[in-house]
Amino acid sequence: MGARENGLPDTTPADGLPAEVEIWEVGARDGLQNESTTVPLDVKLEFLDRLADAGLTTLEATSFVHPKWVPQLADAEDLLARLDRRPGVAYPVLVPNERGLDRALRAGVEHVAVFASATESFARRNLNRSLDEQFAMVDPVITRARAEGLQVRGYVSMCFGDPWEGPVPREQVVAVGKRLLDLGCHRLSLGDTIGVATPGQVTALLAAFGDPDPLAVHFHDTYGQALANTLAALRSGVRVVDSSAGGLGGCPYAESATGNLATEDLVWMLDGLGIRHGVDLDALATTSAWLADHLDRPSPSRVVRALRG
Repeated sequence: MGARENGLPDTTPADGLPAEVEIWEVGARDGLQNESTTVPLDVKLEFLDRLADAGLTTLEATSFVHPKWVPQLADAEDLLARLDRRPGVAYPVLVPNERGLDRALRAGVEHVAVFASATESFARRNLNRSLDEQFAMVDPVITRARAEGLQVRGYVSMCFGDPWEGPVPREQVVAVGKRLLDLGCHRLSLGDTIGVATPGQVTALLAAFGDPDPLAVHFHDTYGQALANTLAALRSGVRVVDSSAGGLGGCPYAESATGNLATEDLVWMLDGLGIRHGVDLDALATTSAWLADHLDRPSPSRVVRALRG
């Protein structure tokens, strides 16, 4: 029986890779936030339920960024109020500042994420802060969240390339990332925001950080490098990978950006390498095909297209 018929690749383990990988699913937040038309709340809730049914245990549910800037996620409070929060499933939310944290705390969240930029240009455009000033915004968020008993993840954007500045010096990324860790983030996600990284860059940046334990990776697939970059990260000791069901999402800073690494594509590779992850690929592909129908376009995920035609 071929892979298309049974929905599974042949398994051939490789040396130098982790036995297990945690998938941090961002489709409901990072994926849907860039949609041009409003996704109904009921669809978002069913999407999250289906993702949990497929075995994903970390579902980044929404964002408390001001609705003016991210209108697709203006229903954050309503979503969390109606969400069926499953035992054993984490539902982190993104918060940009203390006002966002206030909203998240009122909604009863247990995990939050903050974001910072590795470059001056993106910090100015996205946060209206300088590279150094951005920490004055996230420091009180991290401090208060931890005092409330919440786990805090840190995102760093533009880790490999910036559309205004070009290649980003590794030491600059490391300085921003380690500052977030020193402030109290328990995990640091390194983002290839415009999807320009290649495996050699990934290996070099992770080596510059040293300890891979607190690190996660977040790749966009603009130039088709997301899976190759993920494999390079796994070989460097990273065990947490961000991805988006069906490859949802996009990057407004690069033409032809194709969005986040598709969770199905990631799972197919992990299955082929014999790496545990806990996700039912068939159920996940069915979910992404279902959502693609709601969005009235094909799924960007190659695996979804292969399995669901």
